[in-house]
Amino acid sequence: MRRHLLLIWAMAGLSVGAGLLLAGRGDLAPWAFGLTCLPVALHVALNLARALLGGRLGVDVVALAAMLGALAVGEAAAAAVIALMVAGGEALEEWAQGRARDALTSLMARAPRLALRLEGEAVAEVPVAEIRPGDLLLIRPGAQIPADGRLEGDAATLDESALTGEALPVSLAPGAALRSGAVNAGAAFRMRAGQSAEASTYAAIIRLTRQAAEARAPLARLADRWALGFTAATALLAGGAWMFSGDPLRAVAVLVVATPCPLILAAPVALMAGIGRAARRGIVVKGGGALERLARLRTVVFDKTGTLTPGQPRLAAMDADPALGREAGLRLAAALAQGSTHPVSAALVAAAAARGLVLPVPDRVEEVAGGGLSGQVEGQALLLGSEGFLRDQGIAPQPGFGLTAEVAAAAGSVAWLAVEGRMAAAFVMADGLRQDAPRAVRRLRALGITRIVLLSGDREAAVAPIGRALRLDAVLAEQSPEQKLAAIRAEVGAAPTAMVGDGVNDAPALAAADVGIAMGAAGTAAAAEAGDVVLLVDRVDRVAEAVAIARRSRAIALRAIWLGMALSGLAMGFAAAGLLPPLAGALVQEAIDVAAILYALTALRPGREDAAPAVLPEAAGLVARHGEHAGLRQLAEALGAAATRPDLPVLAALEARLRAELLPHQRAEEQTLYPEAARLLGGQDPMAPLIRMHAEIETLAERLATLLRHAATAGVAAGEAELRRTLFALEALLRLHLAVEEEVLAGLDAPEKSGR
Repeated sequence: MRRHLLLIWAMAGLSVGAGLLLAGRGDLAPWAFGLTCLPVALHVALNLARALLGGRLGVDVVALAAMLGALAVGEAAAAAVIALMVAGGEALEEWAQGRARDALTSLMARAPRLALRLEGEAVAEVPVAEIRPGDLLLIRPGAQIPADGRLEGDAATLDESALTGEALPVSLAPGAALRSGAVNAGAAFRMRAGQSAEASTYAAIIRLTRQAAEARAPLARLADRWALGFTAATALLAGGAWMFSGDPLRAVAVLVVATPCPLILAAPVALMAGIGRAARRGIVVKGGGALERLARLRTVVFDKTGTLTPGQPRLAAMDADPALGREAGLRLAAALAQGSTHPVSAALVAAAAARGLVLPVPDRVEEVAGGGLSGQVEGQALLLGSEGFLRDQGIAPQPGFGLTAEVAAAAGSVAWLAVEGRMAAAFVMADGLRQDAPRAVRRLRALGITRIVLLSGDREAAVAPIGRALRLDAVLAEQSPEQKLAAIRAEVGAAPTAMVGDGVNDAPALAAADVGIAMGAAGTAAAAEAGDVVLLVDRVDRVAEAVAIARRSRAIALRAIWLGMALSGLAMGFAAAGLLPPLAGALVQEAIDVAAILYALTALRPGREDAAPAVLPEAAGLVARHGEHAGLRQLAEALGAAATRPDLPVLAALEARLRAELLPHQRAEEQTLYPEAARLLGGQDPMAPLIRMHAEIETLAERLATLLRHAATAGVAAGEAELRRTLFALEALLRLHLAVEEEVLAGLDAPEKSGR
């Protein structure tokens, strides 16, 4: 407020002085200009005194010397213009930083104060500070969720734009996790609080916001150091001009145009603008210092589970006794798994549901922690768990059985099913790559990150394939938290290093890195508190985006500093030569200030290096097509299984699925999705390789249909070898096509995902 009052005073005083000159009262005008200057000079002198008491020389000394010098030599009008320049520069800085902080401070303004708690049949309005885990809360339409928890009862529609930048509401099913700060965009619903309001997501974001707003950037301190050198050079030039010309006006003119407002304002404005831009992309940066370090990175270290992988196991492959069959084995295993909340059990149930299997209710389910399950399904005694768990029960794999599972186990763990005391099926569980992980790594490489490391506590067999798939520089597996900390310290000693993680065991490594980047959307509070950067969206590609924003913001800050210094230096040369009098110099310096700060504000806008992903139109159908990929992967798995034991009815059913599911999927992609994707990706026909794969898949499908027509009359055995080759080729090509297509389209967003 004081800055605005000083600006109003300076503008009013300058206007009064100019009016007096126009009215022919040149005797009174200098007094008006002098009175205009004095309050601003006093304000600058107080700031300078506080700086001296703090042990540093404030850079405002040049502005103070310029105002007092102009008054001393009778250039009161120039002194008034300098006063307007100083007051205007401070007011512009306040406005600019306010613009840059809008994305962060708006979160604080929206913090809920009251909540509705259900107490029996009554509804009580309570302060959010009184919410405790287990409380049943009522969320009215338009109300904000006050604490993290779980949705109870009916489905809900939420506006999560304050947390993720997502423009469209999201629909959640009963039991879904809820994060505080989201707004109810549908009908009223009930939720069960899982944490207190203070320990919830929104409160953590507010704490991060305060830290980001209060931190002072190293680059701003660097600008201060440059400003001190600039001040010394100014004093020498001003003194030299006076000495050689004998005219004190030249010294005053040099001081006027040397006022270092662009130097001391441009860097913090650019960095705060970068923080604001990052916040709009769901990236909270804890202050300009973190942003400046982020821009200097040369090494990035990733955790695996929950960071490069979703952290949720899925069924990757299965094998079963031929007498039982794979589908029947999965049905029994998933039925028993309903009695457990273990992630592997959840993955089996999800896989069965995706295949449309109806699961019976299990009986007498007992769970051994860290081992497995026992129980009965449809009168059959079942055991489900690790190989060691089954061996403890006296059950060992049959010779030769489970070979497929054992080979695939190199990339995951295996859950074994025993039926009536005999090993019956094996299920390979894997935690695959995030869809956006390859793109994140490639973009980091493009940004100049020279070393990317995978650091995980998981076993070597599970970690190595991730490193190979992403072409990482080093893979460190089976690392304890202490070993992770030591590895990070070694990387920090070699180059500026970031650590990306989400778990409690990652917190020490996050704190030890030059920049700790926490996956805050699904990660732990400990990781978010230890990190310098927190990703509020569950996407690892935001890491590369954060680096790009930081680099652009720092580059703009440096260019704004050099712009101000270069223009001021040029004007100082003219002033020392007597070509720029004090009043004109003051006006020139005012223009330099505005130019440098407005340039610094360009960090609010995206550039080529930090542009958000292009958004496909909804009509392109990206979400629908990708949603069909799970079913197509199951179809590929069924093709591979049929190739091992060709059976005419099974093959006929698979050929019908190819015609009913796969071929229409490919036609829809070529008609709607691929043309829009090609337009956004650019280049010469970027979708041509995918269309060629479609053609090859159609050729193989037609060959399979021809072979089946022949087998219907001559028998399967007559063309079994060719049938096997065709089925294996179809499986391999379909799997490859799905992976490549997802990779090509990973750089594009659908409207439903924009900003996430």
